[in-house]
Amino acid sequence: MNVFYLPDATEGMVSFSEEESKHCVKVLRMQEGDRFCVTDGKGSLYDGELAEAHPKRAVACLSNRRPGYDNRTFTLEIAIAPTKLNERTEWFLEKATEIGIDKVQLFASYHSERRAANVERFRKVMIAAMKQSIKSRLPEIEDVVDFNKLVKQPFDGQKFIAWIDDNVTDQLCDKYEKGKNALVLIGPEGDFSPEEAKLAMDNGFIPVSLGEARLRTETAAVVACHTIQLLNQMKRT
Repeated sequence: MNVFYLPDATEGMVSFSEEESKHCVKVLRMQEGDRFCVTDGKGSLYDGELAEAHPKRAVACLSNRRPGYDNRTFTLEIAIAPTKLNERTEWFLEKATEIGIDKVQLFASYHSERRAANVERFRKVMIAAMKQSIKSRLPEIEDVVDFNKLVKQPFDGQKFIAWIDDNVTDQLCDKYEKGKNALVLIGPEGDFSPEEAKLAMDNGFIPVSLGEARLRTETAAVVACHTIQLLNQMKRT
């Protein structure tokens, strides 16, 4: 089923943005009477029927507002240093959105190779992934902040730093408590410096391992995201 994003969705007659209208009418060649799904990115899905197939201002009738299957009782945030190649960060954002995430915070640290990001481009990647996976919630994404500032920000939940060090033997899957909000720090391709790791721990972050393999930044972030989601989906024994 085709899915469209309308942040101001409501039951009744609505107008699509020019971008979504073009995709609906020009790309997908949908006609009046065709049906589809609409997500507002805020937790709700709608049934839609195309009422006016205008390539710049399509009009639809929305009905059957319902909560999305991806509404959760916990929040998951990943803070990640943008990779040198934007394509790798975009791959993480796409997969994390499909798996389920609430917020992505970009940061710059000592070994960062990229200290600026095209957040609007990244947000479009996440919107496309939300629609593809029929999610009702669009994750937040925040522009790059300094690592020292990031670790001092308040967070209501468990805080972890994925750090490659011989002394770090605790696994994320063992330290995370099911149902709690989680924030996981994922370092750049050169990892965190010892000083940064200490600063994070001094501010309440628990050092954890994601396994024995050395993972790329974007892979480590996906593993952390999937681990938290999987633990929350598992039934108690």
